[in-house]
Amino acid sequence: MSKVKPALQLRNIWKIFGDDASHLLEKTSRSPSLTELNDAGLIPAVRDVTLDIFNGEIFVIMGLSGSGKSTLVRCMSRLIEPTAGEIMFAGQNLLSASEDELIQIRRHKMGMVFQHFALLPHMSVLGNVAFPLEIQGIDKKTREQRAREMISLVGLSGREDYYPRELSGGQQQRVGIARSLAVEPDIWFLDEPFSALDPLIRREMQDEFLKLQDILKKTIVFITHDFDEAIRLADRIAIMKDGAVIQIGTPEDLIINPATEYVAEFTRDVSRAKVFSARMVMRPLASNEKDTLRELQRHDAKVQEFADQAVHSDDPIGVIDDTGSVIGVIDRQSVLNVLVGREPAGSY
Repeated sequence: MSKVKPALQLRNIWKIFGDDASHLLEKTSRSPSLTELNDAGLIPAVRDVTLDIFNGEIFVIMGLSGSGKSTLVRCMSRLIEPTAGEIMFAGQNLLSASEDELIQIRRHKMGMVFQHFALLPHMSVLGNVAFPLEIQGIDKKTREQRAREMISLVGLSGREDYYPRELSGGQQQRVGIARSLAVEPDIWFLDEPFSALDPLIRREMQDEFLKLQDILKKTIVFITHDFDEAIRLADRIAIMKDGAVIQIGTPEDLIINPATEYVAEFTRDVSRAKVFSARMVMRPLASNEKDTLRELQRHDAKVQEFADQAVHSDDPIGVIDDTGSVIGVIDRQSVLNVLVGREPAGSY
């Protein structure tokens, strides 16, 4: 990701609730501790967060309730005013943007989906999805055409004239997603968008979300407290505790190299087969193997996708890169090691 241009840059972001919070930060040359903040009667929701979010990635922020993840994502769009720091987006520091500038940025460059769908009950599906475009002053024909495209994209064609009360929870969330995409945002914020859904519907929505991302290639900031959801969706994950970001990394990074015991606890019970990719468990290709490979797997396929095949075959499986070139092989033992909880010694 380091070679990809950041879409959003956060530098030393603080959000502290209480009187004279800014004054406390200004008078000290170092970051105040939790104890100092609490002794001063202040509530630190976000503490000194610095991170980059890159174009086209799904960046997941997770933590337990009260960790600061939702406050942080609202600071990114200044729905909540940060106490201090810098947020660079589209070439400008959002903390110095005027209210009018912020309104235009949110209307034209940001999409937002929250846990509660907030659909307008008196409007049809078509009306709800077209509503942000109406706010922009776009003519009715153009906005409805765009809305119909988004409704089709989320799989709700034929329900344009339905009202929210006539839809299931999963369908209502699809309307919320379509509405947020109607403005063609540069960056898409989603705060626990699936957590209110039943497990089966939640899984289906995750599937649809990944399909959408394959098509749209959006820059996405996704908030969740569910590590299984995070590892399924994320390119990278930031784990928060007490308002601070404890570690940022790929799902594999967090499992193999947890920075703290807190991160290790988050990942301890996660199935490695869901997280580790073919690239991680492959070994080098022997000179006499290339012509004998009968099965191939993409380098980013997860072990659980090919575990049964690998365990019940004597033949190694070839691993291919994005160009289709064979870059390594997977054998039965390497997969068994993952299934019994051993860390891969592969080429990660």
